[in-house]
Amino acid sequence: MAGQLWLIRHAQASFGAEDYDVLSKLGHAQSRALGAALAELGLVPDAVCIGAQRRHRETWEGMNDALGLSLRPQVLPGFNEFDFSGLLEARHAKGPRPEGLHTDRRTHFRALRDTVLEWQRGEIDAPPETFEAFSARVAGARREAAALGSRVLIVSSGGAIGHSIGALMGAPPDAMIRLQLQIKNCAMSRVVASAKGEHLSTFNETPHITAANEAQLLTYS
Repeated sequence: MAGQLWLIRHAQASFGAEDYDVLSKLGHAQSRALGAALAELGLVPDAVCIGAQRRHRETWEGMNDALGLSLRPQVLPGFNEFDFSGLLEARHAKGPRPEGLHTDRRTHFRALRDTVLEWQRGEIDAPPETFEAFSARVAGARREAAALGSRVLIVSSGGAIGHSIGALMGAPPDAMIRLQLQIKNCAMSRVVASAKGEHLSTFNETPHITAANEAQLLTYS
């Protein structure tokens, strides 16, 4: 029997702050809004999985303020984001990092894209995790989640979700970063999983965003 995985990217974290892995004030509002929208749609999961990062947990907690479910989330570290800071350290081990990485969004996302592409091509020496290991743990986490019920809600990060979507579509590895950069905060993508395999049902849904609140709630980082 086929089931569904609801892959949800975390709400807005704290770009430019000392600790990125904390939801911003807007991020908390986004998570509560998504929970309310899912409740209104009647989407009730059988199980909940989250990555092991704080922004994953805080997003779920905000969502559940509105959902009011007694489900205890299962923490699956396979859904964690890749270590971008560690990749940057390895990439620039012999020279300084570009200026403005943590203050200028354009600079940040250009560096993110270029770093991921070099990582995928095996051009970064001694990365904190190989791209192959990242790919395997994300796929493994999806298998673990799919075994938990017919409707499983998952809170993860853009890289892990972008990789999942690209893999399900049979896209080349470089599709991952192009997808990742398009995934909105608190967006949901649905995957149908069965014994025959997985396929993508929807991508980048934002049921909590309307014409009235789009200017306040729509973010990508």
